[in-house]
Amino acid sequence: MRSRLIAILAMIVGCLGVVSSPVMAAVSCPEGTPRHGDSSVKSLGECSIPKDEASRYDLMNKVTVVINVIVGVVGIVSVAMIVLGGISYATSQGDAAKAKKAQNTIIYSVVGLLISLLAFAIVNFVLTSIF
Repeated sequence: MRSRLIAILAMIVGCLGVVSSPVMAAVSCPEGTPRHGDSSVKSLGECSIPKDEASRYDLMNKVTVVINVIVGVVGIVSVAMIVLGGISYATSQGDAAKAKKAQNTIIYSVVGLLISLLAFAIVNFVLTSIF
């Protein structure tokens, strides 16, 4: 019984290893493409991009990733501040000053979240239009 369990586990682990490990085949660009004969490409889609243009697309991808990370962090901070403002409001116990401060925290957090989402949309629109 124990050996069957070990055999089943070994088959599962083996199948997971085959499924999760990507097979990287050597890609050579076909004739008639700007990078004909270049075997350093990762996919056939890169064969249509000239070598001097390839670095420009890498820069765009890096800028997009940096902007997405910044907007993600701003979004997380905004949501955390909304939650903290809600907790503050719930624990104000009728004190008008504490309740007003909590309301302002929530309002400013929502406005910040909206501004960050608009900035994200504008930057992505501009980047896709230019590149």
